[in-house]
Amino acid sequence: MERGRYYLGRVVKLGNLDQSRLMDAILDAPTITIRKFRWTITDTVDRRDSKMPFVFGRLSKFHQEGHVTIVDTDSKSQIDAIARNLLAASSPFVYLPEYSGIAYLHVWNGIQQDVFPRRFKALIEAAYDDFFVDCTIEAIADYQTFVSKLRSIEVFHDIQATVRPPNPLFGRLWGSLREYIERRNADEVRVREIAEEAPGIATNLVALMTGLLRNPDFEPASVPDITDAALLMAADGYGQGKVTGMRRDREEVLIRTSDTHRSFLDAKEPNPDALAEHAHRQLKSVSTERDMHHPQDEEPS
Repeated sequence: MERGRYYLGRVVKLGNLDQSRLMDAILDAPTITIRKFRWTITDTVDRRDSKMPFVFGRLSKFHQEGHVTIVDTDSKSQIDAIARNLLAASSPFVYLPEYSGIAYLHVWNGIQQDVFPRRFKALIEAAYDDFFVDCTIEAIADYQTFVSKLRSIEVFHDIQATVRPPNPLFGRLWGSLREYIERRNADEVRVREIAEEAPGIATNLVALMTGLLRNPDFEPASVPDITDAALLMAADGYGQGKVTGMRRDREEVLIRTSDTHRSFLDAKEPNPDALAEHAHRQLKSVSTERDMHHPQDEEPS
């Protein structure tokens, strides 16, 4: 069985887009043209009514007209023929509404890790004529890798994050920021701190993330400051964050939450139910590791 790398993300939905409308759009996606290729979602599987709800599909990229080589048996020669809707690449994916989580296959030289979110967004929004809907896939960072990179920084010069409302799975350590976003009725919050001179920004990011990795019940001495909370929120898949600083060898480094994208290996031609189960285990592990949960009596939206 040939395996490929699947990347984990959150689907952040704004405007009139909710869970039901998102999954409807996946199951009945339009066909759009971007430059020389056409795109749609094929081979969908609807398991919304199962014990572990999910929808499966393949993001498909194809030529409106492609050229293939066939054998002419009469002349015993190879000839060029036209094939309509010739498939160029296909990326299987699964969406789990419980976590607003998605796992999608990176297809080399076809539908790369950074291309999938853009094409998925375009298709979902086109399903509603791009009217008052916004659909964005944000990367879920690998905490171990992210913390390891952060530890290399001796002086933090620039920390910034753009975050969007969780829907509604949230991390306990950034719960105060979630409440702030709800109170302000904001669709997006951007924060940035800059300190060009030593000793740099006094951040607790490394201590907070290390504490969670060691014990999901970790309690910091004080409520995380807003920028640290925003970086944690971005790392959990609800935005983008980046940190710039100076290493001990005096080299300046830039670390993005998307640089440490969490992933797993599975079949390139997956069974939809098996892929959904694997993705569910991965997303559940993320929630457990970071003490994330749904507020009581709320449903994912």
